[in-house]
Amino acid sequence: MSSAERAAGPQSEGFKIRWGDLAPFIALAMIVLLGVLINSNFMSGNNILNVMTRSAFIAIIGVGATFVIATGGLDLSVGSMMAFVTGIMIMAMNAMAPAIGVWAIPAGALVALVVGSLCGLMNGMIITVGRIEPFIVTLGTMGIFRAFITFMSDGGSLSIDRSLRSAYRPVYFGDFLGIPYPVLITIVIALVGAFLLYRTKYGRRVTAVGSNADVARFSGVHVGRVRTLAFVIQGFCVAVAAICYVPRLGAATPTTGQLWELQVITAVVIGGTLLRGGKAHIWGTVAGALILEIIANVMVLSDMVSEYLVAAVQGAIIIIAMLAHRFTKAR
Repeated sequence: MSSAERAAGPQSEGFKIRWGDLAPFIALAMIVLLGVLINSNFMSGNNILNVMTRSAFIAIIGVGATFVIATGGLDLSVGSMMAFVTGIMIMAMNAMAPAIGVWAIPAGALVALVVGSLCGLMNGMIITVGRIEPFIVTLGTMGIFRAFITFMSDGGSLSIDRSLRSAYRPVYFGDFLGIPYPVLITIVIALVGAFLLYRTKYGRRVTAVGSNADVARFSGVHVGRVRTLAFVIQGFCVAVAAICYVPRLGAATPTTGQLWELQVITAVVIGGTLLRGGKAHIWGTVAGALILEIIANVMVLSDMVSEYLVAAVQGAIIIIAMLAHRFTKAR
């Protein structure tokens, strides 16, 4: 193990419990309590399951974003990539449906995973080989992916073949032992992400690169490879979210995933991952995604604040989270 990995090890292994680590979960508990006080229907079974299911998309993508941000990177293209991957997946399933029937669903899902991973690989390669700032690269690919889905749908929508809808519908609306499938998929992705980040050599290298890329490089860590793989993981997670998303509406449009990049980054930051890199919390990201969805749900239930201001509230949250990080660093 290199010196950079040893330095990053205690942060990534997470054996010590700190108040900073618990902050997202304390905030989650307080927001849940607020929801109960505002509207008694908040704790109804249907509402809780709805909130958890709707938060799954941001949580899944957020797991991938945690790796990217932990390396000191940033991906602004996840929302547009989501729309693009969803469109490709629907087109692939529709093309295969006449020949293989419902088997077009797993085949289309495989296509989505490959396309999502390749999109992440493209982002990572341009950033590392071209030595361009992640902000600039992903800002560019955000526009590219959004333009592609608009072109593919001719400015309208791409709908899934009617023969596949009933078979695919349970992926979003179904459940196992009362737990919705998107929630189960989120848990699996978070478990795999946590294992990869906290228990593997690659995870230690992720935090080492984010802490100090130069020191990591001098210690023998291939910084470009670590960062590129982080973007591939991000693309894979976007594809998994797309697989869960398609049966919800059964279509992809030019507005699919719009502003999701804001929600994902917010979830990751309020979950305890440092935006400058070097520190990451997978389960904090999941808690952050739940916090955002619960806030939106409470705003709808309360009628005190317009639901059209949800994005404004989320923007304010990420600013407050960054100020809290800065204050903690100063302390």
